Amino acid sequence: MTAMNRKFFWLLTIFLLASIHLADAQQPTKIPLIGRLAVASHSSELARMEALSQGLRQLSYVEGKNIVIEWRFADGKLDRLPALVAELMRLKVDVIVTAGSTPTRAAKAATSTIPIVMGNDNDPVGDGFVASLARPGGNITGLSNFAPELSGKRLEILREVVPNLSRVAILGTSTNPGHAQVIKEVELTAKAFGVKLQNLDVLDSKDIETAFRAASKGRADGLLVLTSAILVPQRVQLIELALKNRLPAIYSNSQFVEYGGLMFYGVNVLDLDRRAATYVDKILKGAKPADLPVEQPTKFEFIINLKAAKQIGLTIPPNVLVRADKVIK
Repeated sequence: MTAMNRKFFWLLTIFLLASIHLADAQQPTKIPLIGRLAVASHSSELARMEALSQGLRQLSYVEGKNIVIEWRFADGKLDRLPALVAELMRLKVDVIVTAGSTPTRAAKAATSTIPIVMGNDNDPVGDGFVASLARPGGNITGLSNFAPELSGKRLEILREVVPNLSRVAILGTSTNPGHAQVIKEVELTAKAFGVKLQNLDVLDSKDIETAFRAASKGRADGLLVLTSAILVPQRVQLIELALKNRLPAIYSNSQFVEYGGLMFYGVNVLDLDRRAATYVDKILKGAKPADLPVEQPTKFEFIINLKAAKQIGLTIPPNVLVRADKVIK
C-alpha cells in the first residue's frame, strides 16, 4: 500500500467512525412507556390518575416529556380487561401499573415478563400475585391495602355516630380477596358491642337493590359497605339508595364520601397511588420486581360528609367530628 493509499485509508476510517458516532448521538433517547390499567371509568379515576402523575413528577418524570402513560379503563366491565392488557402489550409498555386486584389478575394472566406494579391490593400473597411481601419472587410488586382490622374500627365509629345502633347490614362481595377475614374482624367487634349483623352478598350489580330491600326488611339501622370490584364502580347508586333509605353508612373507599356518602375510614388510596410511582422509578432504573418488597399501608384517614348527614337527619357527635381528617360541608 502506497503512502497516499494509506493516508486515504485512515481518512476514510476516521470519517466512517465519526459518522457512526454522530448517528449514535442523534438516536433519540427512548422515553419510558407506562401502562395503567383500571376497572373503573376515566371520570371516576381522575383523582387516582393525578396522584400517580404527581408521584412521578416528584421523581422528575414529566408526562409527555420524559415519560408517557397509556391509560386504560374497563368502565366497570370486567370482561374488557384482557383486551386492554393485550393493547398495552402490543404497545410494548415498560411497566404496567394496576388499580386493584382485578386488573392485576388480568395483567398477571397475560404476561410473566413485563413488570407489574400493584397500585393497591387486598391480599397479594393470598391472591397468588407474590410469593411473600418481603420477596415477591416474580414480575409483580407494589402496595397492599390489606388491613382487615379497619372494618372493626368502622363498625365502632358507626356505633358512636348512630344512637342505640343494634342492627348493621354489611354489603360486600364474598369472592373479593380477603372478604372472609374482613367479615371475621367485623363479627368480633359486633359481638363485643352486642350488635347484630346482616351479611348481604353482592355478586352482581343487579343484586344491589335486592340487598337494600333485604336491609330494610331486616330493620338495619346502619350500613357497612366493603370494597369490591362490583360495589366501587356502582358507588353513585349505592349512595343514593343509602340516602333514600335514610341508612347511616360508613364506606371502605374514600371515593364514596367524595360522591356524597356519609363517612369513610380506611387506607388513603391516593397516597398508595403516589407511592406506586417509586416502584415505577426503581424498575425503570433496573430494579427487578422480584426483589422489591410489597409495602403495607401506613396512612389512614377519616372523612365525614355533613351534607349527607343533614339529608338523613343525623347529627354527628362533636367528639367524632373533631377526629375527622376532612369534613365535607
